[in-house]
This record gives sequence, structure tokens and C-alpha cells, in this order.
Amino acid sequence: MFSLPDSWVWDFWFADDGDRYHLFFLYASRALHDPEARHYRASIGHAVSTDLADWTRIEDALVRADAPAFDDLATWTGSVVRHPDGTWFLFYTGAAAAPDGKNVQRIGYATSQDLVTWQRNPENPVLAADSRWYETLDVGVWHDEAFRDPWVFADPNGDGWHMLITARATAGEPFERGVVGHAVSADLRSWEPRPPLTAPGPRGFGQLEVTQVEVVDGRPILVFSCLAEHASVDRRATGTTGGIWAAPAGGPLGPFDIAAAEPVTDDRFYSGRLIRRRSDDRWVLVAFHHRGEDGFVGVISDPMPVAWDGKRLSVV
Repeated sequence: MFSLPDSWVWDFWFADDGDRYHLFFLYASRALHDPEARHYRASIGHAVSTDLADWTRIEDALVRADAPAFDDLATWTGSVVRHPDGTWFLFYTGAAAAPDGKNVQRIGYATSQDLVTWQRNPENPVLAADSRWYETLDVGVWHDEAFRDPWVFADPNGDGWHMLITARATAGEPFERGVVGHAVSADLRSWEPRPPLTAPGPRGFGQLEVTQVEVVDGRPILVFSCLAEHASVDRRATGTTGGIWAAPAGGPLGPFDIAAAEPVTDDRFYSGRLIRRRSDDRWVLVAFHHRGEDGFVGVISDPMPVAWDGKRLSVV
């Protein structure tokens, strides 16, 4: 596992340079005492490993910016990809304070030549919630303006880049409005918002956090996280605690069958990431330990092999 003695660690993402795995993670001091306070004190730390299990912490990647800035409250979850010219791009969520203790989330990026020293894009943010398709804070039905967790990947046909985003639709029941937001780019630098790739509906979720699309055992899947407290009435009625979910996918851009999503874990784990382990070419799930006997845990798990069991993605 990866843990820090003086800080909680939660959402994270990987980069693989072919020699070492790089872990980028959110962390905040346990001196806050209240784990919920961590969200507004989050920085992006960095650790490296050769096996996804034993990690060495190195210098932090990013901390929140000086005000006024789109990320002057906190730096939240993102992803890392490499441009064909060799430049690494770290896309991340910037949170800024809004009235009544709420926050507005937008997306920016930083670049690096070595995955260690990062420079913010001076033109950040590059994306914000477009009110044509996505709920904004002034609607007043949710606790924040949800537009976060950018998951970036190259178009399978070589036509630029795609970004999947945790967002909310402009209509529907509040706890069913969670959608997979979408944006496109030709060069990773300039981004165009697009309509969401899913629609709200029964057996849905108020938010689909930390999305990722991969093909495991020949089956395209969308992985995301949501706790019961942010799920639809239909989901809560099943007695679920929430946690990590997997939904069938037609391909990297869907269609995604959110109503058919099945739990991969309960709420003991959250923010699951799939990564193909180089040593045995096997898909593994890494997550952070969320709920323990004494409440919030805040450490990152060892790799857990996963496979299809005929109906769902399961830890084996």
C-alpha cells in the first residue's frame, strides 16, 4: 500500500514511462482532524514504483495557486498523457470558492518533460461547464458546480484526443443527473466542449466520479465511483453502500449503459483505477481505502487483479 504517516491520501492516477510507474495523488494533513476538510486543502503529490506496490515519494507535482485563480482553493483529480512530441500533460481539476461554502470546478493542465517538474498552462482553465449541456452552480440543486476528474486519451482512430469528465445534466431528478461529460482536442492544448456521452435516468447516479474506459478480457467497460448518498433512489433502495462501479460500454466513447452498472467493490474502496501491469500483462485495480472500522482511512491499496465473471467486473 501507499500511505503517508501525517496525511490522508485519496484520489490518484498513474503514468507509465516504460521503466517506472508514476503515482499522482491527492493528499492533505491529518492535522485538519475532520477528513471532510481534506477536499479544500488538497495538493497533488507524486511517488514512483517499479511494481505498483512499493512506492517512493518524490517532490510534489502541484499545489493550489495564489488567488485569484481557477485553482486557488484546491487542486483535484486528473490524468496524465504524453504528447507525440514527448511532452507530458497533467490535466487536473481546479476548485475555486463560491458563496455559501460551495465551489466551482474547472479544468486546466500543466506540462513537463520529465514527469517531475511541472509548469502550469498560463491560459488555464481550458474547460468549464457549458450551460447548454451541463448543470452550473446557479441552478441551485447540487452542492457544487461539478465539472472535474478529466480522463484524457488519444482517439482510437488517430483523430486527436478525448476527455471524459464528471459532470451533471441540466435536467432530471437531482440524484440521477450525473453524466459522462465530453470534450475534444486536436493538440491537447485547446479544448472544445461537447454534449455528454450519457443521459440521466432511473438507476442512475448524482455523480459519476473518476471515470475511466478500458477493454478488460475483450469487454469495453466504464469504471466510475459513487457512494450511496449520491446515488438515485432506485440504487439506494437496493441497500448498496456504493463504491466502485463498472458499466458496459460499446467502445471508448460509448454507448455506456449506466442503468446496467454493477458494483465492483463496496464503500471500503473508492476512486478505482485500472492499469495493465507490465510484469504479467494483467489488468489490476488500484483504489484508495475509504471506509474502515474507525471511519475514513485514506491510504492507497495494493494492486488487485480483476476479471469478468460472466456478468460483471470482479476482483479475483
